[in-house]
Amino acid sequence: MRTVDIRVPATSANLGPGFDALGLALSLYDEVEAALTEEPGVHVAVEGEGAGEVDLGEGHLIVKTMRETFARMGVAQPEGIRLRCRNSIPHARGLGSSSAAVCAGILAARALSGAEFPDDEVFALATEIEGHPDNVAPCLAGGLTVAWFDHTGSPRMVKLTPDELIRPVALIPSARLATETARGLLPKDVPHKDASFNAGRAALLIAALTQRPERQLLFAATEDRLHQHYRAPAMQASADLVERLRAVGVPAVVSGAGPTVLAFSTSDTQDLIAPEVGNDWHIQLMDVDPVGANVQFPETR
Repeated sequence: MRTVDIRVPATSANLGPGFDALGLALSLYDEVEAALTEEPGVHVAVEGEGAGEVDLGEGHLIVKTMRETFARMGVAQPEGIRLRCRNSIPHARGLGSSSAAVCAGILAARALSGAEFPDDEVFALATEIEGHPDNVAPCLAGGLTVAWFDHTGSPRMVKLTPDELIRPVALIPSARLATETARGLLPKDVPHKDASFNAGRAALLIAALTQRPERQLLFAATEDRLHQHYRAPAMQASADLVERLRAVGVPAVVSGAGPTVLAFSTSDTQDLIAPEVGNDWHIQLMDVDPVGANVQFPETR
């Protein structure tokens, strides 16, 4: 029985103005031990987030992703699959839990099969399964990523290294929100002035995160006019928290599709965050994960 260990980070997409393009890898992880067995069937054990909730058979997202990856690589489906999942990434909170599962499944299938499957094809398949590249890009590569589709419709990404002073803080509510619900609130068209505004802020955000992590720049750079206010009715508590934090000068945004709020803690804002949060939120202090998904065989650990 061959076994592989996969560690995949949480991610935060959009970061305010970078809708469907920017993503950040965070130091919060799901760990998966995957094995192919001669015993037929699927056996899944889950600890932590999702325990008692997710499918423990063929319907598990990692299992479905592994099956799709074997098929894409032209590899015969194994007799059996065994997974042990230790999850720390909250589900349906805007921290990339599904992207982490998809990336784990693809990397596990590639590692266990030994088949040739280049990194760009891993990224393409992860994007296809997830539906968009903004979370899978930082999950796979780590750091800060810019993702887009080229003229052929293929996903592409560039990895950047955030300044070492960047300290993300995730403010996680107990409530959940499906990405599909949040996307359903977005209009088909937006005003040109809002698109222009976000283009400038997204460019400024890259500069602030990688070179000038100053409170004033991060605050201006995290302004958004394309998605957050449209989605506010589905997560009013998150929208209100973002407004309260920004009112005291904290650079804060909705993480991905929400409802988690992501704030950037600087030396002059770290004491301003907790008083605005209250008891209904879990404050998770994190670093930027620099490497992304990690694959190891137990014998080489």
